[in-house]
Amino acid sequence: MARIAYLDSPAGHRLAYAATPGQGPCIVFLSGYRSDMDGTKAVHLEAWAAARGRAFLRLDYSGHGRSGGVFEDGAIGDWAADAEAVIRHVTDGPVVLAGSSMGGWIACLLAQRLKVAGLVGIAAAPDFTEDGFWAGFTEDQRRQVMEEGGVELPSAYEDPYIVTRKLIEDGRRNLVLRSALPMDWPVRLLQGTEDEAVTRETALRLLDHITGADVRLSLVKGADHRFSDPACLALIEQAILEVLG
Repeated sequence: MARIAYLDSPAGHRLAYAATPGQGPCIVFLSGYRSDMDGTKAVHLEAWAAARGRAFLRLDYSGHGRSGGVFEDGAIGDWAADAEAVIRHVTDGPVVLAGSSMGGWIACLLAQRLKVAGLVGIAAAPDFTEDGFWAGFTEDQRRQVMEEGGVELPSAYEDPYIVTRKLIEDGRRNLVLRSALPMDWPVRLLQGTEDEAVTRETALRLLDHITGADVRLSLVKGADHRFSDPACLALIEQAILEVLG
């Protein structure tokens, strides 16, 4: 595994990342909400890229994993800025963005700011703060968010977590499914049919909003949101190879 390094961000957070040198474009893995760069997909893809002599980068947003900061203080715009700062620090050419869950949303935001050679969305969850959290809240939960600053939600995977007012309001400033998303490079979207967190309708909306000549969505029967069993990992590898050309 690549050595962990750190970067002090413009916002004052110590951001952790691991960069593997190699042939470009650099493959950048963007993890999901409350996930980190030590997850199964990130570590697997790092080893896979290294074995092929490909440049690879994984990172932790502020409040996640090995990076500094408090999770509840962050939001989509902050985490996209964190990723952008690390990517600009490490790379100097086009990148392939591989975004998992929330990382798929962040990839859509970064695609408007960076030189991009390709994009892979893995159970991508654009706009989930509005179309997932807020749309599914009861009136009392909405009141708690707006008047008390947050609401606690249970997690299927770990301890309960708090959805903050900042997360909701910042999410609204960073929505990507309300207008066209120009992407003049290959795009591959992967979505499991048994995903309990992101619906196939979300994947179809993202597909419809991306404008480009080489955009494909693959629905994988039986796959869940983790998308990290050996068969799914092989599909991610294939998707990255396709966008690399």
